[in-house]
Amino acid sequence: MTSELEKFEKKLGLSFKDKALFTRAFTHRSYLNEHKKQGLENNERLEFLGDAVLELVITHFLYLKFPDRAEGDLTSYRAALVNTINLGRIATELGINEYLLLSKGEAKDIGRARSIILADTIEALIGAIYLDLGYDEASKFITKYVLGMSDIDLIVKNKLWLDAKSRFQERAQEESGITPSYKLVRETGPDHDKQFTIGVFIGKSQVATGTGPSKQEAEQAAAEKGLEAKGW
Repeated sequence: MTSELEKFEKKLGLSFKDKALFTRAFTHRSYLNEHKKQGLENNERLEFLGDAVLELVITHFLYLKFPDRAEGDLTSYRAALVNTINLGRIATELGINEYLLLSKGEAKDIGRARSIILADTIEALIGAIYLDLGYDEASKFITKYVLGMSDIDLIVKNKLWLDAKSRFQERAQEESGITPSYKLVRETGPDHDKQFTIGVFIGKSQVATGTGPSKQEAEQAAAEKGLEAKGW
């Protein structure tokens, strides 16, 4: 394990017995394609395990925090806490991006694909903590970093478990009684790398635009911008 990774281990307040397990949590499968002789393993099995541990700890927390909420509500709250966007944000704030072991190609991609890799790495790290240090340490890590860096009360108040389009539609209908519509504004780039710009409208009034590599992602981006523009 590199000295930089050891510093990060200490920053997180961890002390791994199996240092190779800690390194594996940061090892993306693409890295192994370019470094086959190093004999490393990728983090996918750790991610699988960590995902289950994360869901159990979050579920237990929500069960105790919201004793009067129905199963469906608790499921929605959990989804908001463990989705790719939230976990990717937490990983970025922790600085995990600096320690990822990626191929040269993957290292260049800093868009949605990187956010997914970061979220997967958080789960792999949880899996490694669980294996090496036990459930209690994994629970402490999740409580400190996943729950501690997420505002569950704000999520519940503002219904942030809903995607942006759903939230924008709900608010638009509440405020104006109109269901918003989405229209393609422009399409750029070659077939293999297109970018779509979509406008979100309330009636005939364009509220905002969003851009993405697919129409669905552009619509979500437009809805996010619309929520910001309206102060919703």
